[in-house]
Amino acid sequence: MGIEIERKFLVAGEGWRAAAEGAPVPIRQGYLATPGAAGATVRIRRAGAEAFLTVKGPGGLVRAEFEYPIPPGDAEAMLALCTTPPLAKARWSVPHQGHVWTIDVFESPASLAGLVLAEIELPAADIDPPLPPWLGAEVTGDPGYANAALISRGIPR
Repeated sequence: MGIEIERKFLVAGEGWRAAAEGAPVPIRQGYLATPGAAGATVRIRRAGAEAFLTVKGPGGLVRAEFEYPIPPGDAEAMLALCTTPPLAKARWSVPHQGHVWTIDVFESPASLAGLVLAEIELPAADIDPPLPPWLGAEVTGDPGYANAALISRGIPR
């Protein structure tokens, strides 16, 4: 079974930009299923020239995740089936003390424009990586900051 172990934080300021590597990857993603009784989501993502179908289970730090590459044309057709417009974001990679952080700068819908989140995927739940100074509050356990929730409800207040 696929497992995702991930911590998520708000980003405070622009300090991460100086350490960002390469150009950002443009991402568009939409949801064919959002958390229901079982808490699962089914996501379609275009990341640059690549495309993926992802099924995620419920959870915070640790949850089931199954991700499969799909043809980009299929992804575009599936994105058109989503009940809410896809979100768009630019994804940056930022190394910090032996770990690589993912920074997502949300662009659309308008209700998410300007939101910046940092994530780190970990090989085990008991790993406590050094936190960069540009991190804000941790939102790992806040379901309102899941992308599926953001696209349907906007930024938690």
